[in-house]
Amino acid sequence: MPNQLRLRQALPLWTLFVAFCFGLGYPTLNRYDPGKTPGASDAAAYCDLVRAPYHIAYRAFVPWIARPFYLAAKGHIRTWDPALFGMLTANSMLTAGTMVGIIAIGLRCGLPWATSLTAAFLFLVDWVVPNLNLSAYVDSGEALCLVLLTWSMLSNRWYLIPLWAIPGSLSKETYAPFALVFALTWWFFDQPRAWRRIGWIALAAVLGCLAVVAQLTAQGNEGVLGFTSGMSAFQNVGFFHAFLRNLTAREFWYTFAWLLPLGLFRIRAMDRRWRWAVAATFAIALLMGTYNDALGNTTRAFFNIAGPLLCLSAASVLVPRETTLS
Repeated sequence: MPNQLRLRQALPLWTLFVAFCFGLGYPTLNRYDPGKTPGASDAAAYCDLVRAPYHIAYRAFVPWIARPFYLAAKGHIRTWDPALFGMLTANSMLTAGTMVGIIAIGLRCGLPWATSLTAAFLFLVDWVVPNLNLSAYVDSGEALCLVLLTWSMLSNRWYLIPLWAIPGSLSKETYAPFALVFALTWWFFDQPRAWRRIGWIALAAVLGCLAVVAQLTAQGNEGVLGFTSGMSAFQNVGFFHAFLRNLTAREFWYTFAWLLPLGLFRIRAMDRRWRWAVAATFAIALLMGTYNDALGNTTRAFFNIAGPLLCLSAASVLVPRETTLS
């Protein structure tokens, strides 16, 4: 029977990981403002949501979590921006949760404690996490929900899949199609296939779709039309050129230059269902990134989808097999 991460183990780890994440994200509090940095201007909009939240707003899940910390810190943290403090706290909590999830998945896959723990730290120190996920962005919510989705299916708790649909889709609207493709691919390669699980996937798809529609509707016609027109940006450069731009962007290589070769070295030792689910969802993300000519922005989706799998596979290369950690 595979090893399991128990709650009494997970909570101290999560607390420690929150502290690590907060330290990595500290520059946003006292070194630079990501909302005023070229290429990270979306952070300003997310901070505005923290300061003046709406009942339903675009990508509001992480700002909603940040709001109580913003209110508690306002007027008490001197030179720090309380909205950035709230976003860093929320992102640290969610990223720490993703790290704990990676450990739980590694143990469930039969990997040793040392390997699973190393994988969590490989995820933490990859370029995406300190530079984007901890810089007042909202990708940490999508990353956590994708890890929870993986853990739910790996542990045969398919009934939990719908629980992640709304927070995942309210983090980023891309979660809804990613989760659908991920879960369907996993189910297809599962043996024997349990048809009743299609019901849980369908329910999750409906909830994710409703969350996305609610966000766009809350913005009015401008939000719907802007989203639709922005998605077809490939027409400006051509589909093939946009395709290549996603894979040659510097952000892609900052993220995967070391992770891909290490992660692919023993990838066949990882769960077959997970490998195919990641491959299919990665392909969908690439097509979506190509369609809206997202350039390096697609890398964040790539990492959320493939990062945990590649980190666990890479850790199995780096950690000697005889290493034990009790």
